[in-house]
Amino acid sequence: MTHLKKDQTKMKLYSTNNKDLKVDFATAVFNSMPLDKGLYMPVNIPELDQEFIDQIDKFTLSQIAYKVGSLLLRDAIPLEALQSIIDDAIDFVAPVKPLKEDSDTYVLELFHGPSLAFKDFGARFMSRIMAYYLKDNERMLDVLVATSGDTGGAVALGFLGVPNTRVTILYPKGKVSDIQELQLCTNGENIHAIEVDGTFDDCQNLVKLAFADEELKKNLRLTSANSINISRLIPQTFYYFNAYAQLKRQGKENVVFSVPSGNFGNLAAGLLAYKMGLPVKQFIAATNINDTVPRFLETGIYETKPSVQTYANAMDVGAPSNWVRIMDLFDYDTEAIKDIVTSYSFTDEETLQAIKDIYEKFSYVACPHTAIAWLALEKYGIEAPESGAKVFLSTAHACKFPDIFPDDIKAEIEIPEQVKDLIGKEKKATSMDVSFDLFKQFLLNYK
Repeated sequence: MTHLKKDQTKMKLYSTNNKDLKVDFATAVFNSMPLDKGLYMPVNIPELDQEFIDQIDKFTLSQIAYKVGSLLLRDAIPLEALQSIIDDAIDFVAPVKPLKEDSDTYVLELFHGPSLAFKDFGARFMSRIMAYYLKDNERMLDVLVATSGDTGGAVALGFLGVPNTRVTILYPKGKVSDIQELQLCTNGENIHAIEVDGTFDDCQNLVKLAFADEELKKNLRLTSANSINISRLIPQTFYYFNAYAQLKRQGKENVVFSVPSGNFGNLAAGLLAYKMGLPVKQFIAATNINDTVPRFLETGIYETKPSVQTYANAMDVGAPSNWVRIMDLFDYDTEAIKDIVTSYSFTDEETLQAIKDIYEKFSYVACPHTAIAWLALEKYGIEAPESGAKVFLSTAHACKFPDIFPDDIKAEIEIPEQVKDLIGKEKKATSMDVSFDLFKQFLLNYK
């Protein structure tokens, strides 16, 4: 049984820029980002009791999510409501599959939700948390989200039809796949899409500027659905614990997770799970040529740069927001991070070759993000050839990237019904350059 001190029984969060600035969970959810432009983190990260970890293979995903969520959130939401939110939001599977029989290499498939991406875990949980806190006839909530690919679709479906909410999704023009764009632009109702003539970093910067603008804060009730929102991060811990449970049932230990990384929310969630007691031997941060973090871990110099478009578009992030959370988790001790996190970057050419290699060797079709995670796992295996379960995360369904694949592989991709339903729908989006003034007026004219 986990025991907490009296002052630890309430869920409180602080800003990564000021640990004396503390708020409750509901405030963090709706404000998304503190006024000092830090990110919210839990004041206390509780550890799961060892008995639960030892017996975790006996629990379902829903049971694991409830245990982890109730320990983290504590008094922030009634337990009965939390269970209902979990059951409604995470009503799909997240299987760990061996690449081949008797293999120690596994793929964790996180694309079985409605938008066919791992973002469904965070977006659906967050939308239901917000809906729980929102009261009838309360002031309209404006949800802002920047997307480099999959976040927008998951948020759109997660919030579609939620009362008293409007969702504005900013995405970089020409830098998302056709399927991803349809997921952003064909919803209607309370979902609005803005096609920005710039990069994902430009979109993300517009969102951050909106939260810092006094006139917008006065006139609109703004919140974010990006991974800067702590309610996105918490449910992502669930699938790491669940993956470990599945491997434990097969007698596997010494788990290594290779995580496709762009804005680094996915890795931050895994490290949060690690801090809560998840037994993990190593995390691998796999990136494309947007390699801010691999360069930092190699040189000790954290230097952002403009993002570059790649085939793995959801990872095209030059200034990853969630890296500050990872630094904070380890008290800004770079060497401590390097003990548990290894990072590699790969080119488009290497990604395309990996897609072909995975298919030829294992008859498995991997999206470009998944292929990069596999590449990183293979490279790590050469550098650290030790026994244990090696898991790479598959973060999106391959059907979202039809132009990436050779014809023989493309022919093997099964198109889900929700994608078939999108074909032929009218795309509705507002075009805009990177001017904050234009974006601000767009938001103010909602009224």
